[in-house]
Amino acid sequence: MASSSMTRIVLGTASPRRRRLFEWLGLPFEITSIDTPEDMNTPLAADPPALAEHLAAEKAHALLSRGDCDDALILCFDTIVVHEGTVLGKPADLDDAWRMLRGLSGRAHQVITGVAVLTSDRENARTFSVTTNVQMKTLADGDIRAWMSRGEFMGCAGAYNIEGQVAEVDHDECYHNVAGMPLCHLYALLTKERGLKAASPVDPCDRTLGRTCRLGPKVTGG
Repeated sequence: MASSSMTRIVLGTASPRRRRLFEWLGLPFEITSIDTPEDMNTPLAADPPALAEHLAAEKAHALLSRGDCDDALILCFDTIVVHEGTVLGKPADLDDAWRMLRGLSGRAHQVITGVAVLTSDRENARTFSVTTNVQMKTLADGDIRAWMSRGEFMGCAGAYNIEGQVAEVDHDECYHNVAGMPLCHLYALLTKERGLKAASPVDPCDRTLGRTCRLGPKVTGG
């Protein structure tokens, strides 16, 4: 079993939500940002989970190639939205954000987060993805303006963040996957495959959301 005190963990993300969520695991980590192109118009768009994993792996390899993470366990993420077969990333501009939100209003869609785990001794990143079914609330123009006034929409796939209370998921679905980090699935990988001694995220997740998640205990084995 690897000791968490001996493992340098680097999260390749600028997202404050991902940082806050990862803190629940009780593992020491560092944050750095990495920007890579996110092309949604590729043949991989026909397989959205594979696309999300590919985008996350590109970030991990780009971070490793910088040369300052050679001794680290690198974790990178990419979140996309799939609505009626169309893949949505972050909006390109204000008009694009309006188009996305109006299209999603009152409709079901899927949010997929790809995760890549990479160390310097591996040529290929270990990747996985989690899909969450989401129901967007019906949004009037005033609701959209109120959400946009918070200034977060440009950095969010589909132009929204579920923590903005504009969408809902069932208790059998991973809520925080929509926020950009499938935390219970990541916990399972880090503890079972990497041998790290992390704290289970199930209880803090339930307390924060004021609900009892039915998926988390199944994923974490607790």
